[in-house]
Amino acid sequence: MKVSDLDPVDRKLLTLIQVDFPLEPRPYRAFGERLGLSEEDALGRIRRLKDGHMIRQISAIFDTRRLGYQSSLVAARYPKERLEAGAGVVNEHPGVSHNYGRNHAFNLWYTIALPGGVSLEETVQRLHKLSGAEATRLLPTLKLFKIGVQLDVAGETKLSDETDGSAAWSWTTPPQAASLSEDQIRAIRALQEDLPTESEPFPLLGREEGLSGSELLEQAGAFLKAGIMRRYSAVLHHRSAGFVVNGMAVWKVPTERIEELGPVMGGFRGVTHCYQRPTYEDWPYTVFTMIHARTGPECKQVVDAIAAKTGLGDCAILYSTKEYKKVRVKYFTRELDAWAKKYSYHEVQL
Repeated sequence: MKVSDLDPVDRKLLTLIQVDFPLEPRPYRAFGERLGLSEEDALGRIRRLKDGHMIRQISAIFDTRRLGYQSSLVAARYPKERLEAGAGVVNEHPGVSHNYGRNHAFNLWYTIALPGGVSLEETVQRLHKLSGAEATRLLPTLKLFKIGVQLDVAGETKLSDETDGSAAWSWTTPPQAASLSEDQIRAIRALQEDLPTESEPFPLLGREEGLSGSELLEQAGAFLKAGIMRRYSAVLHHRSAGFVVNGMAVWKVPTERIEELGPVMGGFRGVTHCYQRPTYEDWPYTVFTMIHARTGPECKQVVDAIAAKTGLGDCAILYSTKEYKKVRVKYFTRELDAWAKKYSYHEVQL
């Protein structure tokens, strides 16, 4: 399916479904009402958009730290001839959810999430050695100014527009891990899976974990209220939806101005993620702004708008050259045990 195949209702649907999806017994009926559609029409459109590689998944998006997990962005450098093989090794790790090639000396960038009892540093060191990287840099989030992906498929706004940031998730002090019961963990396992496209999908979603639809919905509501779940919504296949440019704009923001300027930088519609991250001798950038755009010039317009608003000028844009992996993080699964048994951990000097 191509963007040109979408009618105006499809475009509006794709824009809205990224914000939140109803946590109700008949969610497709409730969502359809927002668009003036019957339950049958809403279901049919969503099935078609999934089959057409527009909607990737409808599921819960949890706060990694509230679940007791640790995560980090990782930058790695490979010889050109080793990059593909290195990316393949990194992709094998079940905690790696995103993995991109980028046009920089650090040419592979991935995100990894691990349970609290597993060493993040040791795991990344092991991946460094296994994948044949020349250098690897851990870049965890120090402050989060924005996570709020909403691609405007309907084309009603400009990416360089400023917003109030009300739909975004942010923190400057890391959230504390919640104490989770076994029932809650079972609900998390169910809610992180793709919602079936059936009129009453939650009983089907909870079946494998031994939860009824009503129990699952009750837990989901509690997770939202407690801030354990950020939202329940869809993630799109960005490229299929027309957002073919993925630019990671990185900035040298003076340390004393980061808390002042971070929210401003994240306040542009085209910025989907905005973080403070650590620096290294060979990586001097303090603030990262992720931009998903239709074209390179559109991405550059957002960067120029940030620069004009903040007065910042020292910026580099790392464009993605290849998407090696993009999945939702899976929590409380057994795949990590299998990886650990296959590759024993030991100390490696980065």
